Amino acid sequence: MNAPTTGNAAGTAGTTGTTPADATVEVSTARRWASLAVLSASLLVVTMDLTILNVALPELAADVRPSATEQLWIVDSYSLVLAGLLISMSALADRWGRKRLLLLGFVVFGAASALVVVTDSPWEVVAARSLLGAGGAMIMPTTLSLLRSVFTDPAERATALGVWAGVSALGAAIGPIAGGALLEHFSWHAAFLVNVPLMAIAVVAGATILPEARATHASPWDVPAIALSIAGMVGLVWAIKRVAEEESLTDPLGLGVLVAAVAALAVFVRRCLRRPDPLLDVRLFRRRPFAAGVVAALSAMFAMAAILLLLAQWLQLVEGHSPLAAGVRLLPLAGGGLAASLLASPLARLVGARTVLAGGLAAAGLGALLVPLAPGDLGYGTVAAAMTLVGAGAGSLAIGSAMIMAGTPADKAGSAAAIEETAYDLGSVLGVAALGSLASVVYRDRLRVEALLAEGLPADAARAAADSLGAATTLGVPGLAERAGAAFTDALVETCLAGGVAMVVMAVVVWATAPRGLDITQQQH
Repeated sequence: MNAPTTGNAAGTAGTTGTTPADATVEVSTARRWASLAVLSASLLVVTMDLTILNVALPELAADVRPSATEQLWIVDSYSLVLAGLLISMSALADRWGRKRLLLLGFVVFGAASALVVVTDSPWEVVAARSLLGAGGAMIMPTTLSLLRSVFTDPAERATALGVWAGVSALGAAIGPIAGGALLEHFSWHAAFLVNVPLMAIAVVAGATILPEARATHASPWDVPAIALSIAGMVGLVWAIKRVAEEESLTDPLGLGVLVAAVAALAVFVRRCLRRPDPLLDVRLFRRRPFAAGVVAALSAMFAMAAILLLLAQWLQLVEGHSPLAAGVRLLPLAGGGLAASLLASPLARLVGARTVLAGGLAAAGLGALLVPLAPGDLGYGTVAAAMTLVGAGAGSLAIGSAMIMAGTPADKAGSAAAIEETAYDLGSVLGVAALGSLASVVYRDRLRVEALLAEGLPADAARAAADSLGAATTLGVPGLAERAGAAFTDALVETCLAGGVAMVVMAVVVWATAPRGLDITQQQH
């Protein structure tokens, strides 16, 4: 690890951007925690934006009238661009300056949010969402690498990462509430425009408070590696989504893109392993604390993303709550996540980091298993308890971040942050694809389309009901909404069973991977 610069030098670099900055910067206690506030608040806005779209999408679709393909691109464009740019943006931050790139990300995110005022076609919305993805790729990993730079003491850093993770969980839960409140009084544009003043404040606060930091020995700008990483990640995410949408493992286009994407990523990893100064240091996986943290992030998001997406739909379309009321009922998730993230660090000092991280994943798995194991009909009490435990599991991932950063030299913080954020993003995509497909299969099986056709329901209406619970509830066919709701509830139960088992299994894997007696208050070498 590089020796920290003096506090004065760090302060100068943070305000002018001209003094050379080190990978770690030593600043006053007040400025460290003020930096945490800026970084956490910016992450809050980004995570809120991810869930706000779920609430705003129906009104957006009614206004700009996208085709089925266009609507898929509106939803997917953000994650495709984000996945493609995470690695290259982290490498750019190491070379150009993490603070500089973060501030640019704030500007891009705010500008993309403002563009919705002039969008009146589906592809213009896709373009704005793509720009949001580019801004998110600049913001998300850079907040994490800057935390590694500012909090040089591992014990203090673990506490800061607990706050950071808690704010992230809070943002995911607040998003639907904020979106529902905005949609009750304004158009869908407001769900995006709310980002503009928030990003403006973030630019001013970040420029004033954050110190600059960059890797002392940044790797050369490897253009072939950048192209391989973008092509591989975009192709991988697109192919997973395509196979899930087609619900066929033999879809020729999806499989072709998947093979090409895996090949591109394999060449990328091989190139990084062969270079002494790689764009992304994949050798970090040789460190067991790092590997355990990444596995935890990937596996947790695999199950949580799909389950929470289904729960949000269940609250609105089966239980009949408005978007705002459904958002309020998702608050146990935020409560569990916030409490666990703040308690994770002190708990790790008592029982060990491995126990907290693996135990958190197991708790989330048990929470998901409450849904299929609870006696009687599924009610909100069971769902609230399940969300609290799942949120606690998400909050325990703060220890995973601390393990990753405790096992990473300061110069490699950009690579570590890119890998961790990629694990979160890829885990979400894989989870929604795999578990979402399982939910669709169970829903159609329990709805019994053949029985609907035999009862005289027109074929077009039957297909629409089989494709979407939302369509089934709006067709106006007597009894169809109730039958579709019961089928969707069965699908939710089966998905929670699969997701819960997956998280319990991965808790065992994390327990076996993480070193025994790991102390996250000490920097690993």
